Amino acid sequence: MYSERVMDHFMNPRNMGEIPDADGAGEVGNATCGDIMRITLRVEENRIVDAKFKTFGCAAAIASSSMATELIKGKTLDEACAVTNRAVVEALGGLPPQKVHCSVLAKEGIHQAIDDYRVRHGMQPGGDEEKHAP
Repeated sequence: MYSERVMDHFMNPRNMGEIPDADGAGEVGNATCGDIMRITLRVEENRIVDAKFKTFGCAAAIASSSMATELIKGKTLDEACAVTNRAVVEALGGLPPQKVHCSVLAKEGIHQAIDDYRVRHGMQPGGDEEKHAP
């Protein structure tokens, strides 16, 4: 059902936890399935230097959160906003169709954390790069 990469990120999640005094934080959830994700960021000079997650959910939700934090670390805010849920799915080697919503939550959590950072620093949330790619 799940790819080896999904199972690896579920069994050995990367970047699990929460950054104390994070520069940005985003929390998203899906009322239908009950998944909840919280992503926290450390940003230096417009670049994400650390990202962590806490997720309450299924294997796909945990793996999507883990992979999403891996994909955005080291990227500028604009580059991180451009990461799509499809990129998360592809990096995981695929997800079953009924679990793709987990990758969408991960993308939305990233966007919320970046928007939180932007608001805290007097910037407009939702930059141009975010004309919400799927």
